[in-house]
Amino acid sequence: MGEEQTASLRIRRATTADARGIARVHVRAWRESYAHVFSPYLLEGLSVSGRADRWTRILARGTEVWVAETDGRIVGWASAGQSREPDAPVPLELQGIYVLRDHYGTGAGQRLLDAALGDSPAFLWVLGDNPRAQAFYRRNGFTPDGTSKVGVFGGEPAHEVRMVRGV
Repeated sequence: MGEEQTASLRIRRATTADARGIARVHVRAWRESYAHVFSPYLLEGLSVSGRADRWTRILARGTEVWVAETDGRIVGWASAGQSREPDAPVPLELQGIYVLRDHYGTGAGQRLLDAALGDSPAFLWVLGDNPRAQAFYRRNGFTPDGTSKVGVFGGEPAHEVRMVRGV
């Protein structure tokens, strides 16, 4: 897939030059979406610079990442690739997708998901206490498969549920 554009929303493959913009969205989206899950200490401690360095390395490895831009500014991103776990229900994993809150309802999330996965069978992990994200995934054919785990983020635990489509 190449590039999609509608009105002022543009979806395209990310390059290493996008690392800081992706990191900015990553940090802000965590603060917007997970204040009810993680401590203010963890969320305030997230660093755009640190994430930008990490994203530069991820993008340099050739990881497939898509960005949503409005007026030249990154407002969301999604990444997908080969499963990171040995017992995956299908080979393709949605590894992350975030859209800034002020761009909810614009189609950015849907278009990012479509660019990253198409209609392929896939799976993902979502926080158990994230009903908005779970509803979005359900609308896109994902259902919980009964597998869950406790992930640790910045030293803090969070319950995650696996959702799968196309099995």
